[in-house]
Amino acid sequence: MQSSIGTMARKKEYIEEEVIEKAMNLFWRNGYENTSMHMLEKEMGINKFSIYSSFGNKNGVFIESLKCYRQKLNALIVKLKASGNGITGIQEYFYDFIEFTKETEFGKGCLVTNTANELREETDVNIKDVLSKFTEDIKAIFAECLRQDQNKDKETIEEQADFLLISMFGLSSATRIFTKKQLDNYITNIFKHIA
Repeated sequence: MQSSIGTMARKKEYIEEEVIEKAMNLFWRNGYENTSMHMLEKEMGINKFSIYSSFGNKNGVFIESLKCYRQKLNALIVKLKASGNGITGIQEYFYDFIEFTKETEFGKGCLVTNTANELREETDVNIKDVLSKFTEDIKAIFAECLRQDQNKDKETIEEQADFLLISMFGLSSATRIFTKKQLDNYITNIFKHIA
């Protein structure tokens, strides 16, 4: 009787979610451009063949890493959506975000913001699309919170949602080099301008 083992597909020796989380942290610390395939192999603990087989290429790994990042950030987003506190809820989200990015005394920034700072004309369109969708979603959540104030018209909500989104990008970069006190002052001043 012939064994069927030889005809079976090779079983993966790794769990995709786990290796993607490792890749996500590598991209988050080093940026997309500074992360090489060799670094990914080492960090993920799998070889190039396995990476290509499961994810296509570095871009594929990165897109999956962005999805993983979004899932991690989702707890903060769910809290914001459920808060019902309007502008105060958004301000709490800013403070929560600082804690979310913490690695040492300083944060790692936001994976999306860090990547957006690296964008070039030749950046893969799929990466640009994922980043664009992510920022549109965050802006829509900010707008939803701002709508809780019945006195705001549609134009004001749109302008303030943009202002908050851009402020969030600034905060994301700032977590990498500024102290908690400086970040707190920054957030306080952002919300002085939103009435």
